[in-house]
Amino acid sequence: EAALVESGGGSVQAGGSLRLSCVASGNRGDRYKSRYNMAWFRQVPGEEREGVASIDSDGDRRYAGSVEGRFTISQDNAKNTLYLQMNSLRPEDTATYYCAAKWFYALPYGSPVLSATDFDSWGQGTQVIVSS
Repeated sequence: EAALVESGGGSVQAGGSLRLSCVASGNRGDRYKSRYNMAWFRQVPGEEREGVASIDSDGDRRYAGSVEGRFTISQDNAKNTLYLQMNSLRPEDTATYYCAAKWFYALPYGSPVLSATDFDSWGQGTQVIVSS
C-alpha cells in the first residue's frame, strides 16, 4: 500500500481558494497492478466520509455534485502528487480532507469510483476551514 501525506489546508474566507496536495510514497506491492484510482474525500465530525473528486490512471475524473465547477482534481505522476484545486469556497466546504488511493489489475466498472469503501490507502487528513 502507498503512504499518502496531504498538505495545503488552512483557513480562508468564503469565495477564496485553496490547493491541496497529496504526495504518495512506497509502491503498489504487485507490479501487475498497473491501474489506479485516486480521490479526495472529506469528513466533518458526526458525519460519514463523503467523496469529493476522483481520478484514474486513464485521466478520467468524477466530482460530487456539490463541488462540480468549483473544484478540480489533477495529478502529476512525475512528482507522485495528487492535487485538489478548490475555488469559490463555501462555509459548507469546511471539513477534514483526505487523500485516498487503490491499485487495480484492471479499472473497475464505473472508474473512477468515489466511494470510501473502494479505497484501501489513506492519508492522515488536512483541515480546511471556510469562514463566512
